[in-house]
Amino acid sequence: MTAPQFGAALLTGLLALATLASCNTEGLSGTLVAELGGMKNLQYLELYGNNFSGPIPTTLGNLTSLVSLDLYSNSLTGAIPTSLGAVGTLRYLRLYGNNLTGPIPASLGRLTNLRNLELQENALSGSIPASLGNITKLQYLRLYGNMLTGTVPLEILSLVLNGDLAELNVRRNNLAGTVTSSKQRVSNIIQDTLKTAN
Repeated sequence: MTAPQFGAALLTGLLALATLASCNTEGLSGTLVAELGGMKNLQYLELYGNNFSGPIPTTLGNLTSLVSLDLYSNSLTGAIPTSLGAVGTLRYLRLYGNNLTGPIPASLGRLTNLRNLELQENALSGSIPASLGNITKLQYLRLYGNMLTGTVPLEILSLVLNGDLAELNVRRNNLAGTVTSSKQRVSNIIQDTLKTAN
């Protein structure tokens, strides 16, 4: 088999993968290539705990079978792609511990199968989108350690009272206001009074 034939066979094989994991080798670096978006059968993309840098490819929004996107604990930069809101199969979106900037895309509110949304320990700014309140199956919402402003939308607080939300952590942001409710469950779950950002 010639080198071009081998390369084509390897690429074809990669495109058919259902799982792409680094096995937490902590030794991978470079940028995430746009071609990842061509892996249509991919269900688990687990490249956490490495030293990947640069932006998250917008083409990941083409991965319509993806269940888990784990890119946490890298050195990724730039904005969270709005295209990720098209991956309706996603249950776990974990991008924490990077250097991501910009707002949380409102399009993430279309991820109605999401259980975990973990964007903590980045440099995200702007307000928390009310559209996240559409994710009624959400169990963990971790946004702490960013530069978010405004208040926690009532639509999200309603997930605490009426949904499956088990943890809402928004500490160490620049949020304002207080959270009050007649249900004790809110005070047990919300880990920030929102009176200060410290």
